[in-house]
Amino acid sequence: MAAQYLNVLGQDKGPEDTERTSSNADSIESTSTVNIQTDHNAIGKTLTARPSHMSLSERVTTIPTNATADPDYEVDWDGEDDPENPKNWNFKYKSMGILFLSWNTLIVVLYSTSYTSGIALMGEEFGESQTIVTLGLTFYLFGLAIGSMFMAPLSEVYGRKPVCIVCLTVFTILIIPCALAKSVTALIVVRFIAAFFGSVMISTAPGMVADLVDDEHRALAISVWSIGPLNGPVIGPVIGGFVTQYLGWRWMCWIALILSAVALVFAIILKETYAPTLLQKKAARLRKETGESRWWSRYDQKASLPEILKLNLSRPFVMAVTEPICIFWNIYIAIIYGILYLCFVAYPIVFRDIRGWQLGMSGLAFLGIGIGVILTIACEPFIRRLINSHAKDPETGKPYPEAMVSFVCICAAMIPVGELWFAWTCSPASIHWIVPLLAGIPFGAGNTGVFIYASNYLTQSYGMYAASALAGNSVIRSILGGVLPLAGASMYASLGPNWAGTLLGVLEVVIVPIPFVFYKYGHKIRIKSPLILRMQEEKTKLEGKRAKRQLQLQQANRPDEEKAEVV
Repeated sequence: MAAQYLNVLGQDKGPEDTERTSSNADSIESTSTVNIQTDHNAIGKTLTARPSHMSLSERVTTIPTNATADPDYEVDWDGEDDPENPKNWNFKYKSMGILFLSWNTLIVVLYSTSYTSGIALMGEEFGESQTIVTLGLTFYLFGLAIGSMFMAPLSEVYGRKPVCIVCLTVFTILIIPCALAKSVTALIVVRFIAAFFGSVMISTAPGMVADLVDDEHRALAISVWSIGPLNGPVIGPVIGGFVTQYLGWRWMCWIALILSAVALVFAIILKETYAPTLLQKKAARLRKETGESRWWSRYDQKASLPEILKLNLSRPFVMAVTEPICIFWNIYIAIIYGILYLCFVAYPIVFRDIRGWQLGMSGLAFLGIGIGVILTIACEPFIRRLINSHAKDPETGKPYPEAMVSFVCICAAMIPVGELWFAWTCSPASIHWIVPLLAGIPFGAGNTGVFIYASNYLTQSYGMYAASALAGNSVIRSILGGVLPLAGASMYASLGPNWAGTLLGVLEVVIVPIPFVFYKYGHKIRIKSPLILRMQEEKTKLEGKRAKRQLQLQQANRPDEEKAEVV
């Protein structure tokens, strides 16, 4: 699930494109995804009669305001240091906000994987097989994927804060019927609905982080935020194991309820960060205070929610089946993601059933993966240096998108190494437990690197259409991530842990060439994409409009300057 939280970072779109902003973020996505925003800053300025200091990601959810509006009454930030601009809030508040958002996303992820600790006890209590009970995890992932496609456009129309508060409230309340559930069916259905609403953090948190910081510090801010969501899958089984062992599986729900209530309080404390919403409120306030109805914001004339949803729900799937870049990366990331989630079924089999660990201790086996996650995040400055060492695009002055794939190639090799290492050291139990646990380090580090930088590659390749590319990837990945764990128990029972792990490792080896092919030939594939060509044409047109507008403004201001000189 880690990928999902980095895939939702704010994406750039043209002003005529009503596609959703995935904040994130998500994704988020990631420590580098948001770099694409600066590439289109200039384009976004064509939407206003006065210079603006907002990135294009703050403009993508609306249709340009009516051209007849008086430019002298357009509401914008009052200079670069406007205290109402979230980027100018004090450092302590922004730091607190990023930590709050990291916590809130962590809880949504933690609630998904903590469920796996109680699968065996639920099966005994309800008289169901492990496969049936595992559907509670499967449908949770489905709910996250489907919900995130709706929550982003909702946040664009109504603002980030109100949507977060409402959805987190529903998410928190829906934990209660899970704790009181009398059947597996009730658990599955309620968890699916809860995940649908909980996905609001996946859709909006990375974007809210991007709202708070400038381009220079954005990668660092996203890295700090990602500590929560990327470690959520690991922390869930660790906490869930001990709680379930000593208090029962229902108490894991009550613990999640308490943690989610804290997240809801954090969401209430945080102020609105979405620039379009803030500028709309500012325009409304000025109209009320001055009695002058001509005050307006470029975001007043919005695309309707049905229009946004139409693009949100159609374009991702069209791109997923027509764009070669999306097709191959969707396959690659989905397999990696599915195998990761299968581990949440496989690890208890190995450490609890084969090695005889108690329920609580078996959750600690995931710490190897967690260490790998932290290492990749901590190495971001070095990874950035590797990426920046590649050839630069003369137009943007930044490395080509394929530079992101350079680190993905390294990670693509680390993942099967960790998987095969685990496969042949997890059994027999005579092999010291530290050996298979350490195998999780390259496995976790590789998975994290793939999720972050493969998502960045899609983002930088598709620019204004990146949100759709990532949305399609998220759905396909979540489907496989939800389905593969269902086969985990029977596969490990029939093949044994050694050969079951080997099968997964071989599958990961088979798909290793995909990132290497795109590292070498990705630029040729990109220039043949009709969608990317269209994006470049739109960018050129918008830059032309901006240049024309700047010339008009210079000509309009020239008489005033001459008058001032005479005086």
